[in-house]
Amino acid sequence: MATESTFTVADYLLTRLRQLNVTEVFQIPGDYVKHFTQALEHFEGVNAIGAINELDAGYAADAYARTRGLGAVSLQYGVSTYSALNAIAGAYVEMSPVVVISAAPGSDCRRMTQMYDVLFHHSTGNFAADQEIYEHVTVAAETLSTSAGAAEKIDNLLIAALTHKKPVYIACYKEVWGEPCPRPSKTPLQAQVIKSNILALQNAVTQAWSQITAAKNPLIFAGVEILRHGLSDLLQEIIDASGFLYTTTTLGKTVLDEGGDQFIGTYADAASISSVIDVVQQSDCILTLGTILTDDYMWFVENKYADMVIATTTQVRSVYYTYEGVTMRDFMEALLRLFKSTKGYPLKTPAPLQPAYPEPWQSNSDPQWNDKPDVLTFNRFFQHSMKFLTDHNMLKDIVMTLGVSSSLYVATNAYGMYQNSFISSAAWQCIGFETGTASGAQLGSGKRAWTVAGDGGFMMVCQSLSTLARNKLNAVIFVMSNGVYAIEQVYVDMTAFEPGPTHVFDAFDILPKWDYMALAKAYGAEGHRVKTVKELEAVLHIVKNTTGKPTLVEVVIPEKDLPGQMQRLGAE
Repeated sequence: MATESTFTVADYLLTRLRQLNVTEVFQIPGDYVKHFTQALEHFEGVNAIGAINELDAGYAADAYARTRGLGAVSLQYGVSTYSALNAIAGAYVEMSPVVVISAAPGSDCRRMTQMYDVLFHHSTGNFAADQEIYEHVTVAAETLSTSAGAAEKIDNLLIAALTHKKPVYIACYKEVWGEPCPRPSKTPLQAQVIKSNILALQNAVTQAWSQITAAKNPLIFAGVEILRHGLSDLLQEIIDASGFLYTTTTLGKTVLDEGGDQFIGTYADAASISSVIDVVQQSDCILTLGTILTDDYMWFVENKYADMVIATTTQVRSVYYTYEGVTMRDFMEALLRLFKSTKGYPLKTPAPLQPAYPEPWQSNSDPQWNDKPDVLTFNRFFQHSMKFLTDHNMLKDIVMTLGVSSSLYVATNAYGMYQNSFISSAAWQCIGFETGTASGAQLGSGKRAWTVAGDGGFMMVCQSLSTLARNKLNAVIFVMSNGVYAIEQVYVDMTAFEPGPTHVFDAFDILPKWDYMALAKAYGAEGHRVKTVKELEAVLHIVKNTTGKPTLVEVVIPEKDLPGQMQRLGAE
């Protein structure tokens, strides 16, 4: 721990992070950033989590931020920051406040470049390139050339991350992280409170209320911004006071604990269970709160746009009227007052009953395997693993992570999960995200990471298994092993999934064969391979009690297994 005389810029940032409950920083070492990493190594109350590579570190920091409220990753200049860019771009799109920490060549390097035209290592020749690139995927970016004013600039960056729930970038000339700095106040930083323009808020609420009260089949459609900005309790109050049914986006899944007589299940367009699709199609006013509407929801946007009342962190829209300068919190609070003051309106409408197990999985399993009930398919995996989690009261203790794969869309049919226990790359749609996030999700939430990975995605970041083992995290990584990029093939040519030798996958969607059990041993993890339902059920009992190390489970499924959820999406 730094003494009064040695308190540095690095100590200042770490103190501020610790005050905000960031007790782990994921890192990749480097010479430029050595003053920060050395301070981190000895800083009381913040642990350095050594990651295997930059994507691993970036994904982990992203998941940590989603579960803890703020995350941080320390990277080397140039070669490291560029490698992590994909992970930070995903955090930017999906509203995850990650502090990207780096260091640039110092004053001595810059002077030598001016004098002798020296190209320093990890540099493109433009010393400002790192910041310039990160300005596209952060809400604020700074490179500090001196410790003078560093405290204020660091505070402003952290406040921006807290306020906008998006990444920020902070770098110093390499010597500045080790320069003296005054200590921060003992009061933790807080997000800036942005208030609405009063007249714009009144107009937005009046217009929205007229649309809401005219509806016969209203519906609330909740998204991830509700979760990121801490508005879940307010959303629950609106649901209770209005009596409306509600659903969520895939990215916003588990914005609340799933259950009750008003939650219809997650809406994932054609991947949804039929009762959810029916309610959405029949709705005539959709109160859309905090959603990020991606091209996964094109049918919804094209067919329901005029019926939507949309509130996001940047604006409110009702019918074709847009209101700038209105915050989502103020808008929701105003609507809540109206719902509470309206006597007897509207009547409560119970949600359709959720299908009991083995539904919805059984009806979505590929029918070509009907005569082989013990063969594992995407849907049978979720059918049996979700039943196991429910029967053993484990849903409250896990956080599920998914990248973009067939598993993501099958998993949207899950019901009964707890608030903020479903982490996905549903908007940025990054293959491999799920495995990289496992360490951050577990460390950030204090729950066990329960990861379902495509084999192609797992191959991209398999080294993350070593990070889990190094930190003795008992995360579980299920690799859906069919040997192909199935989700890609769906959108290239879905006839490849049809039986028979004449229907084949495109060469670019076929993966190499891996010995997953040997890989698990090499990385220090437990390894299991399952090919049948009975084998899966047996391994789940083993996994339940595993501590101190991660477990890799290869789930062998047929190459041509096409879940019904993906078949419907591909046919759109």
